[in-house]
Amino acid sequence: MSAARDWAELLRVPALFTVPGDALAGAAATGLRPNHRTLLAIGSSLCLYEAGMALNDWADRAEDAVERPERPLPSGRIAPPAALAAAAALTAAGLTLASRAGRPSLAVAGALAGTVWAYDLGVKRTPAGPAAMAAARGLDLLLGATATVGRGTSRKPSHRPSRKPSHGPSRKPSHRPSAKAAVSSAGVLAAHTLAVTAVSRNEAQGGSSVTPLTALAATTALAQVVGGRRGLRRGTDAGPGRAPGRQALRGALALAYVGTTAKPLFHAALNPSPPLTQCAVGGGIRAMIPLQAALAARAGAVGTALLTAALAPAARKFARKVSVT
Repeated sequence: MSAARDWAELLRVPALFTVPGDALAGAAATGLRPNHRTLLAIGSSLCLYEAGMALNDWADRAEDAVERPERPLPSGRIAPPAALAAAAALTAAGLTLASRAGRPSLAVAGALAGTVWAYDLGVKRTPAGPAAMAAARGLDLLLGATATVGRGTSRKPSHRPSRKPSHGPSRKPSHRPSAKAAVSSAGVLAAHTLAVTAVSRNEAQGGSSVTPLTALAATTALAQVVGGRRGLRRGTDAGPGRAPGRQALRGALALAYVGTTAKPLFHAALNPSPPLTQCAVGGGIRAMIPLQAALAARAGAVGTALLTAALAPAARKFARKVSVT
């Protein structure tokens, strides 16, 4: 049990609950329902995320020996070669799962894996660090979209003549589902990740109030994007009472997003000490779940939004036992 807890701490297991929503939000953006390829994308994302966690501590072992000696590697509870081997094995597993969803998915997963390794092995110590982490989250959402679309999902327009003349408004021909539809959602998630990562750069030493205040402003702006009326997909809100219901769900999820991250960010702005900054980062990580759910609701996928939001209680529960930062 002690060894299992050590690995759970190294891999920051509670943060795993923030990962499936990436692929689910990506699937929702395509207009398709999640399928078996979406599950492959989720499995790939989980593996690549945990690979990044293990590699992060391996790369930071010397720094953590000074700033966080209680972490699994500097404390000697897990050997550095074991962490590096775990990172390599998890990366291979993630790429294998992505390949089962098709070559486009493998290409996105390859870019994601490359970004993760580049970030952990050096980019995070440069000014480009937050942007690299933001790109990784955006790619993770696009992985879900690419896998869901897969192959053989194109909707071919019917060439059969209509039996009855139509006197109503002309309908637009159906379009082939495309992962490109998820770019907007990926941008929103990447923007949130950029803000959280910028705050996290000062979680060990503390810093100024400017960064958490900027992140708080970004959170408010993103909540307006995902919770506002704009962005509703035509055809997804047809029917009496359905549009107001879905709009209410979007608003509730946007409020949950702000409620999860705003308070700890405000406290960190008032007192940018390491403990409060770490709380702000943890809140920002957990806030990804309601943000992902809001993105799914914005695309009209109510079921997917509710499923994603249901992961939040588990994330909070496990975060009390193992830190997500």
